[in-house]
Amino acid sequence: MPDDDYVVDALDHQHPTASIGTPWELVEDGVMGGMSSGTLTRGIVRGRECWRLQGEVSLENNGGFLQTALDLVPGSGTFDACTWTGVEIDVLGNGEPYNCHLRTADVCRPWQSYRATFVADPDWKTVWLPFSAFEAHRIDAPLDRSRLRRLGIVAIGRAFTVDIAVADIRFRA
Repeated sequence: MPDDDYVVDALDHQHPTASIGTPWELVEDGVMGGMSSGTLTRGIVRGRECWRLQGEVSLENNGGFLQTALDLVPGSGTFDACTWTGVEIDVLGNGEPYNCHLRTADVCRPWQSYRATFVADPDWKTVWLPFSAFEAHRIDAPLDRSRLRRLGIVAIGRAFTVDIAVADIRFRA
């Protein structure tokens, strides 16, 4: 295993571009008829530069999510994360549970992903999500770390106010 982390985003590029060179995207459930809405901004929260996802998750019209997502490589390529054992996120929020979603080359439907849940506390903290904690959602294939395509931070599954800030995301040994 390497001693070095693989930095996904340390906020060293102009918003919305991540450190790896691809842009963060705001995805609302309106793409599937839902009514959730939100914003993705960059600024300082409690002394740290971060991007911040805020809004409301609504269950109306079969909705139920807000997401900010990032392609791990440009185009339709894949990223081999076998060298690392999980995802580490510096996060602050409103005390609600959120998900980290991974998509691989095996994922072909919008509702499929590999998911791990964490709580975004009101104080900055580092969340560790080992790849073994990611559960397949509506897909039978196991998580293939050698074929990652996309990473998302998601507010999902219930009506609630979304407020989550992320200052750093990295793959960790």
